[in-house]
Amino acid sequence: MARPRSFDEAQVLHAARERFSTTGYAATSIDEVAAATGLGKGSLYGAFGDKHQLFLRVFERSCAELSAEVERALTGPDAEAFERLCAHVRAVAASTAADVERRGCLLARATSELAGQDPAVAAHALRTFEFLEDLFAACLEKAQRHGDIDPEADPRALAGMLLAAVRGIEALGKAGKSEASLRSIAETALAVLPRPAPSLSPET
Repeated sequence: MARPRSFDEAQVLHAARERFSTTGYAATSIDEVAAATGLGKGSLYGAFGDKHQLFLRVFERSCAELSAEVERALTGPDAEAFERLCAHVRAVAASTAADVERRGCLLARATSELAGQDPAVAAHALRTFEFLEDLFAACLEKAQRHGDIDPEADPRALAGMLLAAVRGIEALGKAGKSEASLRSIAETALAVLPRPAPSLSPET
């Protein structure tokens, strides 16, 4: 009969994520992960498999958490959709500027480091980006229904632009762009969203 696990899996995955987020995949040894999690290498291998399998677990969990966070930020009634959208884009700029260690999220780090050589990472990253784009598109459609975005605009194209803007803000933040620059990029992205034409008053 197998012995029950004597550790908190969520805590172990969180500790491993912190390590991978700090140093990346290639530069992180299994010994460093073991030290960060407090588990021996044998326990890590027994519970999660090799380093690559452990990383995929951590990466998928990180992507799921990010997706849920953005979904919470953008989901709600039509009347507040435009405000939610603006608040989210501005929050990305603010949180990126506050990341003084310039780590960024694991999605960005893993995509840049591994997507070109790791099909599993590339596929999961693409699914995550597509889900985030779907969230932006749904929020934009709600804003259109409420009259805050031009009804003739293509919400899917606008969603792609906003996704590129927020992911670009993070990449630039990691490179050391100033808080003012990141906030300016966010405001510019929001400013180009097509608003409905003002209604003309009937002639009297």
